[in-house]
Amino acid sequence: MIPRYALPEMAAVFTDTARFGRWLEIELLATDAHAALGVVTAADASTCRERAPVVDDEFVQAVSDREAVTDHDVAAFVDVVQRAIGTPAGAWIHYGLTSSDVVDTAWCWMLRDAADLLIGAATELLHTLVELARTHRDTAMIGRTHGVHAEPTTFGAKVALWALQVDRDRQRLRTARNTIAVCKLSGAVGTYSNIDPLVEQFVAERLGLTPVPATQVIARDRHAEYLWACASIGSTMELIAVELRHLQRTEVREVQEGFKVGQKGSSAMPHKRNPISAETISGLSRVLRGNLQAGMQDVALWHERDISHSSVERIILPDSSMLAYYVMKRGRRLISGLQVDTKRMQANLNASHRLVFSQPVLLALIQAGLTRDDAYRIVQTGASTAWDEGIDFREVLEQHADVAALDPAALDSAFNLDRSLRHAHRTIDALDDISL
Repeated sequence: MIPRYALPEMAAVFTDTARFGRWLEIELLATDAHAALGVVTAADASTCRERAPVVDDEFVQAVSDREAVTDHDVAAFVDVVQRAIGTPAGAWIHYGLTSSDVVDTAWCWMLRDAADLLIGAATELLHTLVELARTHRDTAMIGRTHGVHAEPTTFGAKVALWALQVDRDRQRLRTARNTIAVCKLSGAVGTYSNIDPLVEQFVAERLGLTPVPATQVIARDRHAEYLWACASIGSTMELIAVELRHLQRTEVREVQEGFKVGQKGSSAMPHKRNPISAETISGLSRVLRGNLQAGMQDVALWHERDISHSSVERIILPDSSMLAYYVMKRGRRLISGLQVDTKRMQANLNASHRLVFSQPVLLALIQAGLTRDDAYRIVQTGASTAWDEGIDFREVLEQHADVAALDPAALDSAFNLDRSLRHAHRTIDALDDISL
């Protein structure tokens, strides 16, 4: 991942030193387990821990140098570790294990920790969305379908729906965390042919992972589920971002992204305040969905394993974790600094000459005894006239005999904004069920 989108706390999970540090701990725990079983002497197991190398940049370089000879990263890692520990104790490192025992267990350990960061970011985002929704509980605005004015809604209801979706994404992340928090130390094809299953249980308990049946590798549907959770949060963030991009258009101008002192919106046009955060989120969500496709293709491997998935995962697992984390953090910053123009929302709501009340007028005419089609044609014709001539919709309708015959109170009710929004609070009230 390029540094621009790699926030330090998530990036730290996937550094070379962090990865090799996890590999080393898995190897040492396996040696401890073998000692508990009497396969390795307690003295040798103790020596392995005492003489284990410090995993730092120098260690990473040593493994890289050795890999240039072995052409195998785990074999190179084991060679460097064994050399640092020395003989005879160092010979017990990697005893009975295959490379995937170490690599796959480390991946799942990393992804579990990454999932915890993602869940935390989702919770922080939820707090921000819920607060904004409740702040604008009664902020009326026009609802749009197909990009065209439809009926009134509230900005609070719109934001509440985003929050409810983020909460569902958070649950997906929790489920994916549980799915990926597993391990295997069962040997070359997963049959424990050269290692006692108790070693796997020992290591799993100390890492907080669950041992699972496997071939040489842990089944990749687990990783695909994790990638799906990351892609899902990306798509939700894009849903929010696309809506905010539309609402920031000059012709709409109902919200604006925050703009800090010294910021420039354009290198050429000083007047510009572009929706850069929303657009960045939209773009990165495409990468997340693309990574999911690659992850799905990693599920089908030859027989008990091949390495067609390995090169892919070195890219998509860290990148998807970092991007999902980034878009949530960037999205929260966007929401926190959002400038909401309630006056502009009201002006836009009124801009279509009250055409947004066409449905309640239609229903009032039906209640008065007209057929639905006759009532529809009256309202449709009146709406076209009001729009084309720029005059008030109700004034146009009142010139029609069937509308003029309505009880004035019924027509007042049809054009009453409070009546239209009387149940809009239900969406915001649903936020009370979210556990924050």
